[in-house]
Amino acid sequence: MAADAAGTMEIRGALARLRRTTGLPVAFGGLVEPGRQRMRISEFSGAGGLALRGLAVTSGNGLGGKAVALARPCAVTDYSLSRQISHEYDAAVAEEGLRSVLAIPVVVRRRVRGVLYGALRTAQPLGDRTLTAAVQAARDVEQALVVGDEARELLSAARPPDAGPGAGAGADRERVREAHTALRALAPRIADPVLRAELLAVCGLLTPRGSRERTERPAALAPRELDVLACVAAGATNAAAAERLGLRPETVKGYLRSAMRRLGATTRGEAVVAARRAGLLP
Repeated sequence: MAADAAGTMEIRGALARLRRTTGLPVAFGGLVEPGRQRMRISEFSGAGGLALRGLAVTSGNGLGGKAVALARPCAVTDYSLSRQISHEYDAAVAEEGLRSVLAIPVVVRRRVRGVLYGALRTAQPLGDRTLTAAVQAARDVEQALVVGDEARELLSAARPPDAGPGAGAGADRERVREAHTALRALAPRIADPVLRAELLAVCGLLTPRGSRERTERPAALAPRELDVLACVAAGATNAAAAERLGLRPETVKGYLRSAMRRLGATTRGEAVVAARRAGLLP
């Protein structure tokens, strides 16, 4: 359910961007229902939308269903008169007054996860500029869904069996460290605040500070300082850490210097050791 909510949010944002960049009066879309060969229109941007909202589009039927079945963009210049599609949804489309329509599938790991539509209320070609913008909007959603999938996979693999004293003590230390680094690198890219908070909470459980009480006062690091230090602990160079975190190398150097200063360290290695002793890194 969390994945569905995050995907819906991404589609909502993509539709708003699509209308903003193209001037299309109407954009709508939704996710393919898990385990089923149909998608449901849940998001509508533009005037109207009541006739289409909640409509279930079966794979192969109509323009969107054709896009799902073929896993490629499809478009018609006049929906009701087109011979390229079937016409199960003509009544809803006509009620909205839509004529020229395009449908772009959102494809992740060779599986169609959703469809974005753009439409005009006049019968005229949509043009390459509009098609390109719609494809880019779908690619944005795909990338966000990939990041979300990666985060959930890491959460599943890295979450300790329990959060009590000694949790994760039998886990392979290197695997735990790799998972911690990957989770911290992914966190800033997660749009869904609930998933992002869960991901960071699991990061905390993977550290000694999170898995047991500590009597000494721990050092404090800013989130980005800890992100950089986690990459350094995994053996990344400044350039590699920058690429992984989506930062500039100079910015990474600044965060690293700040972390070293807070930890009282004079080298990268000392900073990693100090962070582990403080329970900030696994």
